[in-house]
Amino acid sequence: MNKIIDVVILTDHRYVNPTKIDTYIQNVLDEDNYVKNALEKLELKVERLSWDDENFDWSTTKFILFRTTWDYFDRFEEFSIWLNKVSQVTQLLNSERIIRWNIDKHYLQDLRQKGTHIIPTAFIEKGGITSLKILHKENNWDETILKPCISGGARHTYKLNLNNLEEHENIFQKLIKNEAMMLQPFQNSIVEKGEISLMVFNGKFTHAVLKKAKKGDFRVQDDFGGTVHNYSPTSKEILFAEKAVKACIEFPIYARVDITTNNDGQLAIVELELIEPELWFRNYPKAANYLAEGIKNLIQ
Repeated sequence: MNKIIDVVILTDHRYVNPTKIDTYIQNVLDEDNYVKNALEKLELKVERLSWDDENFDWSTTKFILFRTTWDYFDRFEEFSIWLNKVSQVTQLLNSERIIRWNIDKHYLQDLRQKGTHIIPTAFIEKGGITSLKILHKENNWDETILKPCISGGARHTYKLNLNNLEEHENIFQKLIKNEAMMLQPFQNSIVEKGEISLMVFNGKFTHAVLKKAKKGDFRVQDDFGGTVHNYSPTSKEILFAEKAVKACIEFPIYARVDITTNNDGQLAIVELELIEPELWFRNYPKAANYLAEGIKNLIQ
């Protein structure tokens, strides 16, 4: 069968035809529509579907563009099986190889090896035998962030200090029985200034936002009261973000580079989001055109 759809924009089932639309869901719909409209202006045939749509033949589309598949980490085993299947019959954006690399935050080690500065990180592998007290002593850290290597939305993310290690030891031991974890020294700038997200399409920076945690918290996600602000990055920050994208195992057509100034005054990667990042097209609609043009070039 000839492929008849150029691009399928992927979401999750909650956002296909929502019956109740609040501000959050409206933002999801708007973000996807910016991309859909940009692709359609280039005369591409586009559909928007949930990744777990059992009625769609994935071999009938040329490209699958991951956008708002925000339930994948809660259904990771199911998602992984689906990913295996669809990658055999069509092309993924970003690629399956990038997705699998980026899902697991061990990718930070690869970035570091290629000369990209990251926040110091101790990885605790699944089944590891250690304790929070030992880890803090070994690394000489007093205040840290603990989180899973595969996660999203600040799932099991804890701010630790030498006074609360014992109360978190139980949950830590339960977690490392089932999954790898990572421990990083807390970066003061995330509370003092915020976390900078730079959007990069086809290797080039387009726009940025500054994410700030609410007073008394450290998590910048809006689920926890975080706020988003327009941000004009310095040329140094832009160059740092673009170089980080070039350090990936494969060239991504889109990326969100989350950075901060670390406790030593150096720019450092917080996370590199290459799967389904919030890209704030609503803050800079032209960015959707740059993404669409990159996809159009792949099709030609």
